[in-house]
Amino acid sequence: MKTTQIIGIVLFIVAAVVAYMGYSESQGIASSLSSTFNGQPSDNVMLKYLLSGVATVAAIVLLKR
Repeated sequence: MKTTQIIGIVLFIVAAVVAYMGYSESQGIASSLSSTFNGQPSDNVMLKYLLSGVATVAAIVLLKR
């Protein structure tokens, strides 16, 4: 197995963990209040979702090589 494939698999795992952390945070009281008053999730939740997406795309690119 190539090094790039191993890094791709690790990035998939990291993306899943970060997405789970974002989901867990979005279910919390602070995020619920932020969503109620602002109409959108907190910045931390959106940042974690964005980082998860970037890590997923990077993993796909590395696994295609």
